[in-house]
Amino acid sequence: MSETTKTSSAWHNWAGNVTARPARAVTPSSVEELAETVRRAAAEGLKVKPVGTGHSFTAVAATDGVHVRPDLLTGIRQIDREASTVTVEAGTPLKRLNVALAREGLSLTNMGDIMEQTVAGATSTGTHGTGRTSASLAAQIKALELLTADGRILTCSEKENPEVFTVARLGLGALGIVTAITFAVEPVFFLTAREEPMAFDRVTSEFDALVAENEHFEFYWFPHTGNCSTKRNNRSLGPAAPPGKVAGWIEDELMSNGLFQVVCSLGRAVPRTVPAIAKISSRALSARTYTDIPYKVYTSPRRVRFVEMEYAVPREAAVQALREVRAMVERSPLKVSFPVEVRTAPADDIPLSTASGRETAYIAVHMYRGTPYQGYFTAVERIMTAHGGRPHWGKMHTRDAEYLSAAYPRFAEFTAVRDRLDPDRLFGNDYLRRVLGD
Repeated sequence: MSETTKTSSAWHNWAGNVTARPARAVTPSSVEELAETVRRAAAEGLKVKPVGTGHSFTAVAATDGVHVRPDLLTGIRQIDREASTVTVEAGTPLKRLNVALAREGLSLTNMGDIMEQTVAGATSTGTHGTGRTSASLAAQIKALELLTADGRILTCSEKENPEVFTVARLGLGALGIVTAITFAVEPVFFLTAREEPMAFDRVTSEFDALVAENEHFEFYWFPHTGNCSTKRNNRSLGPAAPPGKVAGWIEDELMSNGLFQVVCSLGRAVPRTVPAIAKISSRALSARTYTDIPYKVYTSPRRVRFVEMEYAVPREAAVQALREVRAMVERSPLKVSFPVEVRTAPADDIPLSTASGRETAYIAVHMYRGTPYQGYFTAVERIMTAHGGRPHWGKMHTRDAEYLSAAYPRFAEFTAVRDRLDPDRLFGNDYLRRVLGD
């Protein structure tokens, strides 16, 4: 067996807000070795949790048992051009998948705004982008391979083990360990991005039209100001016209990462400066238009570390909920240096998807790492839950199974499959106990 095993050392997620000390960490080099790891852990009475790149803000991957690191379970297994699919090992980072697909003249249809996560970690927690008709990464899954608690490998699709496939596309790591995923792909295409500042009142009053008129629309509102930054991505014939190297560096690295890091650090040290800085920085972003292949438009680097909470609300409630957040910030002593992000998704048919069964808008709030966030997040969460909000599974929230079983009409469908596949909760942890129940 060539699996590498490490004795326990503390593990931290990307944001640094979650720490775990597993009994051991293993890095299997094959599905067979992974199955042996699971059998051994079960015999020892230890829980098992796969952990990707740690980009979840919740403790969804934390364990004091066995941490499975998927670093060696990577790469493309098969590209089926006739079926327009790619099958990829579960530990493959989205970044590597996107680059490899582009080399083959292919692309995912939609994706989130970062690509550091593994494909299994991203889909299992409901990572999404924004889209009028194109949904989350999990909704693009055509088949998956699942290692169950009894050591079996289940191949799941609409035709094979369909009842497992239905729920396992977004499984929170609660049903087993995903070992491979088959995504729908399409010939690579061009997107033209149009970014421009827009007043809060205009964005909110024209929100429905902006969503209807663009394939992918999102915007950021800068708290303590009436200013927003909007982004519209639409397919075009090309050719590629990426931002100039200097202009792109100024916008994506200096403004969005380097200078923003300084601004956030100053805001953390001297909170009273935040509103004034927000007014200046929200005006500093200028309009720009560029064209490139999808992953170069959808995603961007995120080097400033933060904690995040995101809620999915019915799309018709989005503007009202956002206006309530703005009113709350304005009447509170809170000082918020991070913009609030708003995106949309069509309804999908995945039981635990945040867009399950309803047209959805996402409202995400962030705080710079090390800044007190509880007061802000608690106040925002109160607003979101009043609108029937569903928290992002990989982002901070305080909801439990009682709340979530009411928020998701198909919640019991998921837990029934879990009871069948993992009755002893080999893949359980404290987070899953809270959100799914025992």
